[in-house]
Amino acid sequence: MSAHTIFEHAPIGAIVAWSDGTPRPPERHRRKLDAWTTNNSQGRLIPKQGGRDIGTLDPYASFTLHEADYGTGGVIAIRVHRTFSLGSSLRFTIVERPEVGSVRVFDRPGDHAELVHLAPRRAAAEQWLSEHGHPNAILDEVTADEAAADAVEGRAAA
Repeated sequence: MSAHTIFEHAPIGAIVAWSDGTPRPPERHRRKLDAWTTNNSQGRLIPKQGGRDIGTLDPYASFTLHEADYGTGGVIAIRVHRTFSLGSSLRFTIVERPEVGSVRVFDRPGDHAELVHLAPRRAAAEQWLSEHGHPNAILDEVTADEAAADAVEGRAAA
């Protein structure tokens, strides 16, 4: 899939993989493998920036994937996010969609909201929120309507 297709059809919270199409180098070639991983990895879709105006797509639209967290002792020191423009030449695949009934926790309401957690159910989302303190957070349940829209558009729903 193209970046444009991901922007249009992947739901927030989906796991998206990207690839440049090159084969993975052997483990013994650490530098080559590290460079390859830059263009061949996966992450969770957290926001989409930009959007549509009556029939046109913002040429500066993009989406961001949360690739990894690094830290110790339960403390996250570094969060790795990757932002892709719609003109990216990489190929993308939706690896996993959020399950119906799971709850997305956004850091704030509105168009600039960013996913900070995906919980399996509302009680787990509320528990996570009480422990991590996002004062303006909102909860958004993944509905069966989202999965039905995916099936109607010819994609397998998770």
